[in-house]
Amino acid sequence: MIPLNLELAHALPEVILAVGAIVLLMIGAFRGKSSDGPMSELAVIVLGLALIVILLSHNWPDGVVFDNAFIDDTFGDYMKILALVGSIVTILMAGDFFRHSGVDKFEFPILIVLATLGMMMLISANGLIALYLGLELMSLSLYVVAALSRDDARASEAGLKYFVLGALSSGMLLYGASLLYGFAGTVSFPGIAAAIGDHPSMGVIFGMVFLFAGLAFKMSVVPFHMWTPDVYEGAPTPVTTFFASAPKMAAVAVATRVVMTALPGALGQWQQVIVFMALASMALGSFAAIGQTNIKRLMAYSAIGHMGFALVGLAAGTEAGVRGVAIYMAIYLVMTLGAFAAILSMRVNGKAVENISDLAGLSKTNGPMAFFLSMLMFSLAGVPPLAGFFAKFYVFMAAVEAHLYWLAVIGILTSAVGAFYYLRIVKVIYFDEAAAPFDRTPVMQRAVLALSSLAMLLFWVYPAPLVEAASAAAKSLF
Repeated sequence: MIPLNLELAHALPEVILAVGAIVLLMIGAFRGKSSDGPMSELAVIVLGLALIVILLSHNWPDGVVFDNAFIDDTFGDYMKILALVGSIVTILMAGDFFRHSGVDKFEFPILIVLATLGMMMLISANGLIALYLGLELMSLSLYVVAALSRDDARASEAGLKYFVLGALSSGMLLYGASLLYGFAGTVSFPGIAAAIGDHPSMGVIFGMVFLFAGLAFKMSVVPFHMWTPDVYEGAPTPVTTFFASAPKMAAVAVATRVVMTALPGALGQWQQVIVFMALASMALGSFAAIGQTNIKRLMAYSAIGHMGFALVGLAAGTEAGVRGVAIYMAIYLVMTLGAFAAILSMRVNGKAVENISDLAGLSKTNGPMAFFLSMLMFSLAGVPPLAGFFAKFYVFMAAVEAHLYWLAVIGILTSAVGAFYYLRIVKVIYFDEAAAPFDRTPVMQRAVLALSSLAMLLFWVYPAPLVEAASAAAKSLF
């Protein structure tokens, strides 16, 4: 029996977020003001403390605590760092937008902290009950965040769509979890793996499919992607930034942990499901984005496509595949945050604009922003030697090593199709007649845009730290 203080030590980042969220809520309530005030800064401090604890404790031995429900390992630490970075950067970039929009609510950073707590529980889940608790804590916060701007009809519609479809996906996931428990007799992932062995029954396969349905919704992959374009477009841009970054880390992390630790004996069965979702997501993300005129909708289809590429690595079912997924998610996070820093900067005479045509001639009115955004578009398209190319290289190589040649080939072809709409934005920026110039870009957006673009540009010079961290994360799952 592990002493309680040692169990809490393994879950210290989660404890910090839980206590921090309660304290922030009390401060917000007793302030008696609806405006943000110091809440964003305090939320960033709480998230930053959790991040520092994870970084300082990376040499601790792995531990499974709380009656085998919670696992603290290198893979979990890696994905938690990505989720925390996404949450911190979102809060830092959101303040200026909400002040201009008149939606300056103190609840936003608190909800982000609660959602991040759910993500971290989800990433460390070592059983079906822990998985569901983490998923629901994250989801309930996201439902409220999506409809944060109550006076905006589009935001309210986005929140309602996300809630209804999210409730449906949660029900499907819960049904799948109950089937797995019924046939395995345990809720822990290692216990399920031992019970089903190498010959899963039809009931286990059904349970697995329903479980993946719920996780696919959170990853926004086909066929559970339908909420993504509408919610991305309708929600306030900082909320869209959050949806596109941190929750994706948690969803991909828990999907990876489930297939590698709970269902290793069912590789032949879950691989077919993952391959289908990867193929369909890559194809839809590449072709559906071509006709988009709203840049947030375009980024929604881009996210669907990129999740498909990440699943190519997962479909390999190998340590190299998990390493590819880990590298891909880190690079995707940086690219996405940089792209949304640019979208948040699209403001003319104090009013936010979202059409791709509003970027026309940006090179003539704001040269640095034009350069950095173009670098991100090239990286999202996978053009070498930018980091986006290496992200796809690692997952495709894992697929080739697993003899999934045709999956890699289709991935390369859909990547070439997807390059069209990214390069179209670069063409609009550099070759179209200049539209109205944007207002002065806030300092935080400029910093995120510049740093993310330079990271993509210079990744090939020194990729070792990320590759080594991803390799260590993948090794801890095997």
